[in-house]
Amino acid sequence: MKITSYYPVIMTNDVTGTAAFYIRHFGFEALFSADWYVHLQSKTDDHVALAVLDGRHETIPEAARGKAAGLLLNFEVEDPDALHAEFAAAGLPILKALCNEDFGQRHFIIADPNGVLIDVIKPIPPTAEFAAQYDAAALPA
Repeated sequence: MKITSYYPVIMTNDVTGTAAFYIRHFGFEALFSADWYVHLQSKTDDHVALAVLDGRHETIPEAARGKAAGLLLNFEVEDPDALHAEFAAAGLPILKALCNEDFGQRHFIIADPNGVLIDVIKPIPPTAEFAAQYDAAALPA
């Protein structure tokens, strides 16, 4: 099997508001827009995509219709400090304050309008204890 693309799809009752959130705060643009589905593409990297879908849409099996639950989106960025300041100024809820983690991340966590958690991350060198747990090719520098 060859996978040709991969992107998460957030199921929500507010497609327009959710898409607007990611367009405004994460630099996406809509490549396809319908009242029930919006396909978003990063303006700076064509390998970064996200979709927003009305969870009540007929294409979703009836037993699975609803909203996103138990979802955490990771966005690796160059400058989490700047985004933290920008998001705080915009009044977004900061659920986990900006911090450095021993396992090799500088990050903070916010939530989108649906309660989907968003972890904004910059890889940093881990402590020696955690560095030993990384494959050498994946070790943050």
